[in-house]
Parts: sequence; structure tokens; C-alpha cells
Amino acid sequence: MDVNRALRSAVTTGKVLLGGDQTMRSIADGSAKLVVVSSNHPETEALKDAASKKNVPVYEFPGRRTELGPACGKPFPVGVLCVLDPGASDVLGLKKEAA
Repeated sequence: MDVNRALRSAVTTGKVLLGGDQTMRSIADGSAKLVVVSSNHPETEALKDAASKKNVPVYEFPGRRTELGPACGKPFPVGVLCVLDPGASDVLGLKKEAA
């Protein structure tokens, strides 16, 4: 699977929230289906703990924030995002890699 293509497709055709606060809220309310975190995000452990309590898979993006942003089609760094609705993408296939 091309992770960059799947992420960009999810952002353009589905519903994706960017940022740690929004991701934590969506984990807490049960709406997150997948969390994607960059390799250099400072709150990775807190996100993983919260996600594991709600059985939400966490995919560790192999690049830094400055690479995750452009992978999502954004012109700015993205440390973490959560997928609420994958749209036309196959991004939820990353769940297998997150496990």
C-alpha cells in the first residue's frame, strides 16, 4: 500500500482531523477509526495509551512531521491525525500494520 496516496485520499474524500487535541477528543468520544502519528511527535506515548484504552489502532508514520504534512497534501507539518471516515481511500488498511 502507498501510505502517502492513502493518506492524501482520506484527507480529500473522507473526514480526517489534524492535531493532537482533536485527535485526543475523537479517541475519547469513540469516533476515531485510526490514528496516524509522525516519528517525532512529542506526545506519542500519551496518544498510544489513550488509543489502546479505546481499541483504536495507531500507525506510526515512518517520517517526521515535516513529511507527514505533505503526505496528507498539507503545506505545513502534521504531527498527528485521526481518521473518522476513510472516504474513497484504503487508509484503514494501515490498521494491519499498526497491530
